[in-house]
Amino acid sequence: MSNATQHSPVEAVSSTPSALGGLQQIAPGVLRLRLPLSNVFLLGDPGGPWVLVDAGTPGSAGMIRRAAEQHFGRESAPQAIVLTHGHLDHIGALHALLRCWPGVKVYAHALEQPYLTGQSAYPPPDPTVGGSMSALSPLFLPGPFDFQPHIHALPWPSDVAALDGWEVVNTPGHAPGHISLWRRADRTLIVGDAFVTTVQESLPAALTLRPHRVHRPPAYYTPDWEAARVSVERLAALHPQIAVTGHGDPLKGPVLTQELEQLAAQFDQKARPAQGRYVSRPAVTSRDGVLILPPLTARGQAVKWTGIGLVLLVLTGLMWRLRSDGGTTEP
Repeated sequence: MSNATQHSPVEAVSSTPSALGGLQQIAPGVLRLRLPLSNVFLLGDPGGPWVLVDAGTPGSAGMIRRAAEQHFGRESAPQAIVLTHGHLDHIGALHALLRCWPGVKVYAHALEQPYLTGQSAYPPPDPTVGGSMSALSPLFLPGPFDFQPHIHALPWPSDVAALDGWEVVNTPGHAPGHISLWRRADRTLIVGDAFVTTVQESLPAALTLRPHRVHRPPAYYTPDWEAARVSVERLAALHPQIAVTGHGDPLKGPVLTQELEQLAAQFDQKARPAQGRYVSRPAVTSRDGVLILPPLTARGQAVKWTGIGLVLLVLTGLMWRLRSDGGTTEP
């Protein structure tokens, strides 16, 4: 898929406010939709064929459909959905979207497919790496998720016009079959969670998208730090002009280049957690799913149950609020 349509690099990432549910033009044919705690991307030109990259958080299907109708027209379904990986915050609205777009194929790396076809859960999140989001990570269910018969293996077929010019870059570590998308013509990179541009381990930072800088993959859901290091090095070697990530605002130009090169060169010092379940020993996975998990220490067990208690408090508060408001959430 490397015969690229020639796009000239944009001079700056759009300054349009990244409000929830709002579309932000990033590069020609690349729009970012900010959702609660994550981003999805719409690739294509108005009125033409388009592709959705990732499928957002649970409850965000309506926001995604409205954004698609705004840009591509009513009743416009994507040619395909491409998943950078299958963690809950990237597939949370997928079932609801597929009910609206029943004929759409979903593409993912072969090493992601056990977690998307009901065969295996992901390695469980690690609440011991530090940060408020990490403590809440038991809320982010590891699956298994089942989207059959919609799941198909990469690469996508050549007739998916909206992906002309985009290449798959294998970037495992945060997930076994994690991928990024690279458009060589204008050096635009859709990263997924191989790195992000906010401190995702902190709930305030995850909500406000600050600080605005290159940061490691979300630590609480990264089960292989050595593979994650190699993936960051691979992306830094591309020298992207623009990078858009699963969490945080886009970055471009010299700031992106410098910070990404620093992360790659000093990954163990800047990215690898000082403690955590997967820091010394990764989860072992295969095409069948998870094979071996490193044990959780006694301290880790205590942190895990504390996190589960926090999750139960959050869920109880949400349920009470919904009942008191008499409201419902959109699927």
